[in-house]
Amino acid sequence: QVQLVESGGGLVQAGGSLRLSCAASGRTFSNYAMGWFRQAPGKEREIVASIRWNGGSTYYPDSVKGRFTISRDNARNTVYLQMNSLKPEDTAVYYCAGRVSLSIPTTERQYDYWGQGTQVTVSS
Repeated sequence: QVQLVESGGGLVQAGGSLRLSCAASGRTFSNYAMGWFRQAPGKEREIVASIRWNGGSTYYPDSVKGRFTISRDNARNTVYLQMNSLKPEDTAVYYCAGRVSLSIPTTERQYDYWGQGTQVTVSS
């Protein structure tokens, strides 16, 4: 299996930017589709981005499209989430997730491996 560790969360003012990283160890990272999810207090976990194993395709929901960018470096076993123009409603715990897949999983139940999460707080 693969172990995932997120980093890069923190406190930022509205309009600011953060870059999250997710370092993977264990099995061959390049076999995995990767996703970023978030969960705000009292809300269900939702996807914010996902990327194909080779980085060739990505998915974003409308809520973050144009503001968030997912990327990966298979040589470094790392996936990134660049978040720009942050809003207070982006405040949540952000998780990375992985699954051996040729496609781009977009739902929580499709992912097999999860990190422990990193807190992102956007102040108004």
